[in-house]
Amino acid sequence: MPFITIELVEGRSEEQLKAMVSEVTEAVSRNANAPKENIHVFVEELKKDRYAVSGRFKTEE
Repeated sequence: MPFITIELVEGRSEEQLKAMVSEVTEAVSRNANAPKENIHVFVEELKKDRYAVSGRFKTEE
């Protein structure tokens, strides 16, 4: 029973997130020989004001 967590900065549409989850599920099912109904995908969106790279928050770009 695979568990996949996707962490990304907020800003994608619901349609984009659905497509991502669908494609990740397909890839894991195909490569891990796991039934789709046993694959769990968690999407965690990080707020831009709480995510920093090189000491700068994404909102400062």
